[in-house]
Amino acid sequence: MTTHPYRPGPLQQVDLVEEGGRWSLVFIREFPQGPAAVWSALTEPDELREWAPYTADRSLATVGPVTLITTDGTRQELAGTVGVAEPPRLLEFTWGTDRLRWELDEQGTGTRLRLTHRLPDHAVAGMMAAGWHLCLDVAAALLDGTPVGPIVGATAMDHGWPELNEQYSRQLGVEPMQPPLDR
Repeated sequence: MTTHPYRPGPLQQVDLVEEGGRWSLVFIREFPQGPAAVWSALTEPDELREWAPYTADRSLATVGPVTLITTDGTRQELAGTVGVAEPPRLLEFTWGTDRLRWELDEQGTGTRLRLTHRLPDHAVAGMMAAGWHLCLDVAAALLDGTPVGPIVGATAMDHGWPELNEQYSRQLGVEPMQPPLDR
């Protein structure tokens, strides 16, 4: 449930890159807040549950094992490992079979975030880009002090995900896919 009105922002910079037979989605997002605030949103369970499709059983700010808990309508616990935690500029962890790398660069008083999400298959790129778009929009609202609450899973369908999926799929040169969701 959202606490403030929400409409998706414009498409963000996104690329689909292949390295050694593996595909990654690279998503760029600018935030007006400094790296410390963005770092906290990326690592602290109480903040994660407000914007991400998961939360964690502990802070992600230190290396080691972690359990990530999905928040997209089905509660699933996935073993993960924080492999790199260099506050407030670099975070890398595994989530099930996915690897997420978050790079934060100070840009004046703000932050440029670069998310690299290693994908199981390049065909899911548009779907994943649409999901990260919504999640990072919600993170931006949280950081601005106007939280809208998480928009994940089936809820995303009512907040512009289908259109974003079509647009990002076209931009990335993949066929749009529909996620398996229980409504």
